[in-house]
This record gives sequence, structure tokens and C-alpha cells, in this order.
Amino acid sequence: MKAFDELLLVWLAASSLFVFLLFGWDKFRAARSGRRVSEFHLVLAGALGGWWGGLLGMLVFRHKTAKLSFQLKYGAGLVIWAGLVGLGVAWR
Repeated sequence: MKAFDELLLVWLAASSLFVFLLFGWDKFRAARSGRRVSEFHLVLAGALGGWWGGLLGMLVFRHKTAKLSFQLKYGAGLVIWAGLVGLGVAWR
């Protein structure tokens, strides 16, 4: 395995963990009427590498699962995420 491949895997794992925790934090803040993480930042964080972590966070924390508009935005983030991963694989 090349160093770039390892770096890509570490990035995807670390960003997925970060986005998973970000969804959990947003759910925690929502339950306590605190300052929330914007939907834009949730989608952006998922699109930049943590899409799977965000999806898992949605399911585990049952957060943003009933809001169709967010699901469509997050689905668009999947397209960006897949494109970036595809570019990373093609670039190697």
C-alpha cells in the first residue's frame, strides 16, 4: 500500500469520526436549546471526508432523519465526497 493510500484512509477515518461526533454534539445542543451546528457545516464536513460518519451519526443519534431538505443536502454532499475520493484514487 502506498503512503498516499494510507494517508487517504487515515483522512477518511479521522474525518468520519469527527463528523460522527459533530452530529452527536449538535443533537446534544438541540436537546438543551443551546447553540447549534449549522446544516451548512454538517454537510460541508461530510462532503470533505466524513460522509460515512455523518450518516452513522444520523442513524445512531436519530438526528436530522425526519428533515427531508437536510437529507437532500446531505445526499448532494455524498456526490461531492465521492468525487473527492475518486479524484484521490485516480491521482495516486
